[in-house]
Amino acid sequence: MPFDLAEKRYIKETGLEARIARIVEPVANDLGFALVRVKVTPENGCTLQIMAEDEHGRFNITDCENLSKDLSPVLDVEDPIDREYHLEVSSPGIDRPLVRKRDYERFIGHEAKVELLDMVNGRKRFRGDIFAVDDEGVTIRLPDAPGGTDPDHKLVFGTIAEAKLVMTDKLMDMARADQELHPIDDDETETVEYADADNDDLADDPETGTVEDTAANDDNLSEEKN
Repeated sequence: MPFDLAEKRYIKETGLEARIARIVEPVANDLGFALVRVKVTPENGCTLQIMAEDEHGRFNITDCENLSKDLSPVLDVEDPIDREYHLEVSSPGIDRPLVRKRDYERFIGHEAKVELLDMVNGRKRFRGDIFAVDDEGVTIRLPDAPGGTDPDHKLVFGTIAEAKLVMTDKLMDMARADQELHPIDDDETETVEYADADNDDLADDPETGTVEDTAANDDNLSEEKN
């Protein structure tokens, strides 16, 4: 399946985050990366978190640095945030957000948490295995469905606000196998900082490799924007 940089994302980004996503996505695409998510948090006063990935769902420290370097001048010109902020560019992490159809397809059989924009059949949140995916949406199989009820729930992509994988042994095994096939050089891992990049209700304290770019201090790769 070809890597479609323009494949639609299904994620709740509104207002400032949606505006920043429109600025960031073309820059990421020009480098061959797909934008995963944009999030503005109050961490360190204000932090702009940008997740991206390559066609294999990976994003190493060099990729982070390259995207950060190209983004900085564009964000300086567009100036979307009206106060000082930190720019943090990162990979999606192991228990990653699911934002495109291909994400759900890749992780069929793995556990996920999905939150809808509005209630469907009396509920807004679903947690279970990704059972099936088609052009319309994803089917989540609930492990705790009451006896005599259908455990499978078809969720239309357009109704999804947020979704992410749940950290499980199965997911960790998949990540280890991928790393064995595509090892990261030691000199790349030395400068990766691990941080909780999720502050939303779906968070499970994930560890995500991040680069914080900064012109003020090249040693710790952190950038503070005015």
